[in-house]
Amino acid sequence: MLGSVVPSSQFLVNDMLSHVNWDHAIVLVEYGPGVGTFTREILKRMRPDAHLLAIELNADFVEYLRLNVADPRLQVIHGSAANVRETLAAHGLSAADHIISSLPYKNMSGSLRRQILQESRRALKPDGTMLLFQYTPTLLPDLESSFSSVRLGFQLLNIFPALIFRCTP
Repeated sequence: MLGSVVPSSQFLVNDMLSHVNWDHAIVLVEYGPGVGTFTREILKRMRPDAHLLAIELNADFVEYLRLNVADPRLQVIHGSAANVRETLAAHGLSAADHIISSLPYKNMSGSLRRQILQESRRALKPDGTMLLFQYTPTLLPDLESSFSSVRLGFQLLNIFPALIFRCTP
């Protein structure tokens, strides 16, 4: 369930979050928040009226985040990213402006990986973005078949160096 035993570096976090339009982002979704490395930074940058849904499969991480990251704009959901549209609807939200993902896609079955990516595309607003990082380019074909535009970046200052993908519907 873990993609890395080392938290993401501040360089990677800043690189990923630099692609978010903070002035206009009202609905944000985070996949795989873990212990909140990205979550805390997202909350620092979010508008006061914005919403962050953090979807996590690991019950221990869910409990940790609920106890240690107190912010009324944050909802920590114990569930799967494959159900993102249902999760948004359950919280009275329609489409997401941005999805920020730390999921270890390489560790998933191909069918689950494709389901999450296709559901993510459907959960985004037409001008929304899905931002994610990986340690190998293995995911690129799945991203290209799910999104109309995929842009690739690189962050060397992370243990391990990471590829950053910016995807739009």
